[in-house]
Parts: sequence; C-alpha cells; structure tokens
Amino acid sequence: MNTLKKTLLSLLMATAMAVISTSTFAESDPGRITYKPAEAIDMVAAKIQAAIEGISKGASNEEAAALIKPAIDLSKEINANDKVDNARAKANRKLKSAMSHAKESALQEAEQELKDAKKDFEALKSLI
Repeated sequence: MNTLKKTLLSLLMATAMAVISTSTFAESDPGRITYKPAEAIDMVAAKIQAAIEGISKGASNEEAAALIKPAIDLSKEINANDKVDNARAKANRKLKSAMSHAKESALQEAEQELKDAKKDFEALKSLI
C-alpha cells in the first residue's frame, strides 16, 4: 500500500508539472503579430529603403530619424537562432549609428550607414 501511494503521488506530481509547464502556455500575446524570420527581414529592409529614399529626397534631421526608428523597432522581430541574432545585433548597431548621424545633421553618413545596414539585414536570410 505504501508503494502504491508513492507511485500515485509521483504520477500526480508529474502530471501537474506537465499541465502547468510554462512551455505548454508558450504562445504570443493576444493582439501581437508574430512574423517568420524571412518575412521580418524583408519588412526591415523595406523600412530601411524608405528611410534611404526619404533622406535622398531631402528629409530634415527629425524626419530622417523618424524614418529610421521603425526599422530599429521592427528588427527586434527577427528571431531564428543565435547566429542570426548575433548578425542582427551587428546590423542593428549600424541602424543606431545612422540614427545618431541623422540627429547630428550628418545625413550623408546616415544614408551610407543605412545602405550598409540594409546589406547586412538582407544577408541574414542566408543564416536562417
């Protein structure tokens, strides 16, 4: 009887752990849109291209910074593996550098940083 109690208690604990496990409830927040890595990369590249075009058309410092900000925010959605995340962080540093150049009125440097960042983000597809 004692062995039966221990066995039933062990099974009950294992079942409770499986039912309440955090991985069981792992899903995105309600109302939050999740993207596949390749899709997110394409969206970031499109935002960067829009920022490049805005700067080449003569956007002001604040407008250029406002065009770069969505690309930085959207780049956080790229999540595939550690290699991709490391490369994404490196490309994201170029976006942040472009943002600081834009705020400092160095729009040519910002445009060059954006072009480099776009190449780096498009290269992430080969790491997926």
